[in-house]
Amino acid sequence: MSATEAAANEICASCGIAGDGDTKLSNCTACYLVKYCGVECQRKHRPQHKHACKKRAAELKDEILFKQPESTHLGDCPICMLPIPVPTSQETVKSSIYQCCSKIICNGCAHANELREDEARLPRKCPFCRTLLPKT
Repeated sequence: MSATEAAANEICASCGIAGDGDTKLSNCTACYLVKYCGVECQRKHRPQHKHACKKRAAELKDEILFKQPESTHLGDCPICMLPIPVPTSQETVKSSIYQCCSKIICNGCAHANELREDEARLPRKCPFCRTLLPKT
């Protein structure tokens, strides 16, 4: 930001009074694009600022709504739909990838499938696609 842009940002958008130690300027609370010295100036400038303000406020809202967070998980388990966490250096892996369907299944669903198969004395199958697993 150049010195002229910084100076332009420190003046009231309505009356042009510069913000200094005596005059404290406040931002438009919807768009944060312009500054005002008081409520009267903000009301007076509203008709000229309304269109740009609504546009910028919508952009800010979209930015907040659609911002993608940093990836904190490997995706969701296709069976229970819970996020599978990325293991840190001290943690053990909490999921398994199955070659038959290339799905990452959480250890909870894999364990529940093993218990079900053990109780019914069934052969080992993939928890997702039910393909027989190779004997290892």
